[in-house]
Amino acid sequence: NDMSIADDVLNDLKSRIDQTLEALKLDLSKVRTGRANPAILDGVRVDYYGAPTPLNGVANINVADARLIVIKPWDRTTIPAIEKGIHHADIGINPTNDGEVVRLVFPPLTEERRRELTKVVKSKGEDHKVAIRNERRDAKEMLKAYVDEGELPEDDGKRAEEKMQAIVDDGIKKVDDLVAKKSADIMTV
Repeated sequence: NDMSIADDVLNDLKSRIDQTLEALKLDLSKVRTGRANPAILDGVRVDYYGAPTPLNGVANINVADARLIVIKPWDRTTIPAIEKGIHHADIGINPTNDGEVVRLVFPPLTEERRRELTKVVKSKGEDHKVAIRNERRDAKEMLKAYVDEGELPEDDGKRAEEKMQAIVDDGIKKVDDLVAKKSADIMTV
């Protein structure tokens, strides 16, 4: 079936766009909002008996209130390693501990800082839109090559290009939605 070549190209494009959206979600999760958000700790690694271990592999993480995350290690002797891991992840918040738990207090964001962070989020969104457009270009070139080589009828190539545009538009809209949601989170006091 000739259409299956086109379908392969479109499915590949879809999965690349999905990967781009996942990468954007991860990038955005690291941008602070005024509220305590445990996702900011996703990148934290703790040196646990010589092995870099995700923070949630050595402790319970609880959002105590809008401004406070409490990290309760299963083994109190890991507290210094947990603090070191948080410093190393450079999330912009200094941990404190009382020998039992590690606390992260989220200072409220100033209006100016909120606006800066919103700009950061927008530019991350733009970067990921560029990535999606590059993925479209690659897919378009691939379709053209199949048509030129006679492996794909021209009509099927045209139909596939229309579908491709719909897939790309959907990806771009999802980027805009993620950016808008994150920006709203940042601007919420």
